[in-house]
Amino acid sequence: MPFSPQAPIPRKEKISVSYLVGKLRERVNINITSCASEHCSDERFVNEADLHRPGLALAGYIKLFTYQRVQIIGNTETQFLQNLPKDKQKEAFRRITKFDIPVIFLTDSNELPDYLLQITEEAGIPVFSTPLETTRFMYLLRDFLEDQFAIQTMVHGSMVDVYGIGILVAGKSGIGKSEVALDLVERGHRLVADDVVMLTKKSSVLMASATEMSKHFMEIRGLGIVDVMSMFGIRAIRYQKRLEVVLELTLWDETREIERTGLNHDSVNVLGLDIPLIHLPITPGKNITVIAEVIAMNYLLKHYGYDPAKAFQDRIQSSISDKTQGEKGIPKRAIEYFEGDIE
Repeated sequence: MPFSPQAPIPRKEKISVSYLVGKLRERVNINITSCASEHCSDERFVNEADLHRPGLALAGYIKLFTYQRVQIIGNTETQFLQNLPKDKQKEAFRRITKFDIPVIFLTDSNELPDYLLQITEEAGIPVFSTPLETTRFMYLLRDFLEDQFAIQTMVHGSMVDVYGIGILVAGKSGIGKSEVALDLVERGHRLVADDVVMLTKKSSVLMASATEMSKHFMEIRGLGIVDVMSMFGIRAIRYQKRLEVVLELTLWDETREIERTGLNHDSVNVLGLDIPLIHLPITPGKNITVIAEVIAMNYLLKHYGYDPAKAFQDRIQSSISDKTQGEKGIPKRAIEYFEGDIE
């Protein structure tokens, strides 16, 4: 059966603000500034990864106010409010808090006066502060939310980082995927996941990782479970890696047409993204590990603008069009070069 990923895992519809803040506390220093009640964060939910800075809404333009997103108030918004009279500040804040805002974050250690915090308490909107600068905090927050709301799927295979290229070794059960991955690890490459590979779509890339249960463990038929990190060290594993090539191992079939020039490029669609697919038939004596390394290096060459198959095709076409060829299709200039050795 050709390589085919499973159906996408249903994405999260929402996460509570208390869950969001709890996870962010593990990465950045977030202090609670105000909360309408003891459990108000549990009653508010975030349902998308996009963020919003409510500068225009505070200034009075609310027609396109995306209130359902996490609201970020930084130096610009804070100084804008500070330059308004007290009654205008209250008016501006009441204008945005009449919407069902999930949460407000204050960055750069900015603070809101008590009379504005009182308005958020009345509206039941939690407010948190962080000493991080706005750009840095938004980057961390957006990255976390993208992970939470990303589309995911699972595939059966072994994911390895080979020379910095993420290769997914796929194929039917028992064909030797884990053995190839283990051999690559022994040669100095890094294991990402074995058996069950989680693929997460972030922007226009697919990030591969292991499940929590199988992280840095491998199953070798006839041997059992192998702890790669304990055996080969921390340098032998990666927790996630971008998927760039799918290497599908297949049994040799003389009736099947196999690509031999590299000019025709197959691909497989995974979560809406086309990933290069290489079909590799297995025969006795074939060194799959070395071929996997060559696949990675060949991918790097193409990434930097050199396609060996295309270069070879151009050389053949140039030779055919060369009207100065001698006997047996060897150009005369080549014959003259080798004649020096004959003499």
